[in-house]
Amino acid sequence: MIIRPLWGGAAVALALALGLSACGGDDGGPAAPAANDGRGPIKVATGKDLTQTVQKLVATWNGAHPKEKAEIVELPEDGDQARQQLVQNMQIKSDAYDVVRLDAVWTAEFAARRWILELPKTVADTGTFVPAALQTGMYRGKLYAEPWLTGTGVLYYRTDLLAKAGVQEPPKTWAELRDACAKVAKTPEGKGVDCYAGQYAKYEGLTVNYSEAVQSAGGEVFDSAGKPQVNTPQAKAGLQFLVDAMKDGTIPGKAITYKEEEGRRAFQDGKLVFHRNWAYVYALASGEDGSKVAGKFDVAPIPGKDGPGSGTLGGNNLAVSAFSKHQATARDFISYIVSPPVQNQYGRAQSFPLSLAALYGDSEMIKKYPYLPTLKKGMDTAKPRPVVVRYNEVSTTIQEHVTAAITGKKPVDQAAEELQKALTTLADS
Repeated sequence: MIIRPLWGGAAVALALALGLSACGGDDGGPAAPAANDGRGPIKVATGKDLTQTVQKLVATWNGAHPKEKAEIVELPEDGDQARQQLVQNMQIKSDAYDVVRLDAVWTAEFAARRWILELPKTVADTGTFVPAALQTGMYRGKLYAEPWLTGTGVLYYRTDLLAKAGVQEPPKTWAELRDACAKVAKTPEGKGVDCYAGQYAKYEGLTVNYSEAVQSAGGEVFDSAGKPQVNTPQAKAGLQFLVDAMKDGTIPGKAITYKEEEGRRAFQDGKLVFHRNWAYVYALASGEDGSKVAGKFDVAPIPGKDGPGSGTLGGNNLAVSAFSKHQATARDFISYIVSPPVQNQYGRAQSFPLSLAALYGDSEMIKKYPYLPTLKKGMDTAKPRPVVVRYNEVSTTIQEHVTAAITGKKPVDQAAEELQKALTTLADS
């Protein structure tokens, strides 16, 4: 959901898959209608188009396809609410949507329940995509969703404040982050500026931030066998960082309500030294209208316990609804959106990192978005969320126990032990 991966919520991370073999091929979902070659107007269910770039791409499509026009339907900004709306639509086999934009982690659920259709190889050249992004559109070895947006979390930091404090480079560790904030706080310019914030409201973004903390402490939420590992010393060290940071003010108390946009606004208004978010923030914070930090910030990989941290691989994919009456048009529209010319156009108009691999080495793109090499470096070490049909239950369980820990309702050891038991139950079911 780097990128603002998930509508506005995002976005997104655990580790490896929770064995799908136990889930069955279609998880008992409703049988989907047979694929069709219907053509006609389509509706595209997607997140809020903050930059209005998608509307321009749609207008170009509509000009070339007057009898097959596409209409954008914006879903709720909150990722959980957006998913709920899509699920309700699919459960009643509604043809209200033809193309659906899915958070990368929803692909398995929608494919297993036969709510989206396998895509033919002619939709796009899969060799053009970032490999990790392509995997998020796969279910049981077949492609069900074309990767569109991808990325991982990065650290935004105030270059002007660090310079005033004599800090030469962005922090690579949590200790360095705290030390930099302490030095900034002693400067006149740093008075009243909070240290650091990510996303800590009780939603998908908290799952992402917790998972990144665990990974950045050398742990993993699930191991390669699909077993939860949240009560290991490393995993508990990641949770302890969040708890301590909330307690000592490294993360301001108000950040307990932060989703992507709340944190982005705080950073853009000059109220944070450091901020963990997705790539979409770059263009907005760089805008001269309304941004107090334009020209005063840069981007680095997120820090970790003993060195650079590990982010979560986020992203949005495009799929064809199994209940669409105009699936041929829907497939053609997806081909258009993910094609290299359109991705190039989209990439130059906004700062969402895209799935086309060539864009990360494009000199013109790097000139426009200098953070791209940093993003690519972060993506190389980022870990995906699990490809699991019951992911939403896994994420909700994590949110419950992590919230209890960071709000001081449970000590870290207790929260970790109870989370381990709960996730084990989900994994075994």
